[in-house]
Amino acid sequence: MLEIPLFPLHTVLFPGMPLQLHIFEERYKKMVAYCQRTETPFGVVLIRQGVEALGPLATPFNIGCTAQIVKLQPLEQGRFDLSAIGLERFRIQALKKDQPYWVGVIDEFPLRMDDIVGVIRAESRLRPWLERYVRNLTLDENIESAITNFPEDPISLAYLAAMVVQIPPMQKQTLLEMERCVDLLERMRPLYRREVALVESIIRSQPVDLTQPFSKN
Repeated sequence: MLEIPLFPLHTVLFPGMPLQLHIFEERYKKMVAYCQRTETPFGVVLIRQGVEALGPLATPFNIGCTAQIVKLQPLEQGRFDLSAIGLERFRIQALKKDQPYWVGVIDEFPLRMDDIVGVIRAESRLRPWLERYVRNLTLDENIESAITNFPEDPISLAYLAAMVVQIPPMQKQTLLEMERCVDLLERMRPLYRREVALVESIIRSQPVDLTQPFSKN
């Protein structure tokens, strides 16, 4: 097991996801200084109860994602902007409060690949919906090249899809906590079907009936 600083947020971080933070509280200035000094990532966890800033330490969910600092931009009054990237999922085994911020005793929580055939099938069924969703949301004329560059690796694609879909944090936390890659891919397909229907309805300015069951495709 490892011990890492924790940063409870109203954001769910996935591996490979960029993260931008504005650091102004003294406790998190100290946390970042520790991470820089020891070259240690910090853990991002969704807040279960409490607030992000200017209050008691918030109670986090047990599953989170480590974040590696890639850039710090100093600002006035000792504040700074932080850029980080999501690395790996983890599970909190215990919380320690011997610092101004939470320290988590964690172990790794990798996405399981125990049904290769199912993963390949689920990935091939999700990918067109992900591409269609991004194409509808993006007005950039270069979007076609971006879609063809989506990752081939099923786990990377699953995390990308979970990152991109515009759903509430609690629903994203459910995705982050899924144990098997095949289940994560399958869970997201109906989400993307629904979101594509909503986006395309808005584009057409026509109502869409979301009470009808989805097809099996």
